[in-house]
This record gives sequence, structure tokens and C-alpha cells, in this order.
Amino acid sequence: MTSRDLGMEEAKGLVKHVLLVKFKEDIPADKIEELIKGYANLLNLIDPMKSFHWSLSLSLIFMGTDVSTENLHQGFTHVFESTFESVEGVAEYLAHPAHVEFANEFLPAAEKVVVIDYKPTAVKLP
Repeated sequence: MTSRDLGMEEAKGLVKHVLLVKFKEDIPADKIEELIKGYANLLNLIDPMKSFHWSLSLSLIFMGTDVSTENLHQGFTHVFESTFESVEGVAEYLAHPAHVEFANEFLPAAEKVVVIDYKPTAVKLP
């Protein structure tokens, strides 16, 4: 059985790049804000990057109280999502000098990171 048999269709070429981050506790809020602005600015510098979104974990938004009944955030504090038109676009982004320079600034501020790249699949309901 394929995804098509289940009424699902993979988005043509589209790739999502998701980054989960827990910043080190000693990183000041203004430094984190600066890093977020720097990440968003990559959208202006790297053509294959088509969109950028970010958010705090809901556990931080509600004054340190985790509102998730699942409690599976594992301490991650921020989520970042970028969209690319293709897998090749992600590869170009990763190798781009602006990304390499930014990563060298961003990653030392992170205690832990998870990166997931995926091609979204839409489910068509009957």
C-alpha cells in the first residue's frame, strides 16, 4: 500500500527544514533575540530559502508552565521552520557561506539541537 492509496500526496519538491533548540541557560534573552533575527535574515541572503517561521515552546510562552499534557518537549525552548523548493535547495542553503557563518555563531549558544528535513505529505479526505 502506498501513500497515494491512502489518499495522501507528497508536495512536489517542497522541503521543510525544522530545527528544535534548547539554548544554554547562560545565554541572555537579547542574544537569543539577535540570533533569531540573524536566522530570519538568511531569508534575504540565500535564494533557495523561501520562508522562515519560529516560535517559543509553549512551555516558555506560559511562564515556564508546560501546557502540553504529553510533556514530551524534552527541554527544547524554540522551534524554527524554513521552507525550500527542493532537496537541492536545502543542500545549497547548508553550504552557503552566510549559513556557515551564522551556524558558527548560533550553535555555540545551543545546549542541544535536533534538525529534521522532510517533504510534506497532504492527506485528502473523502
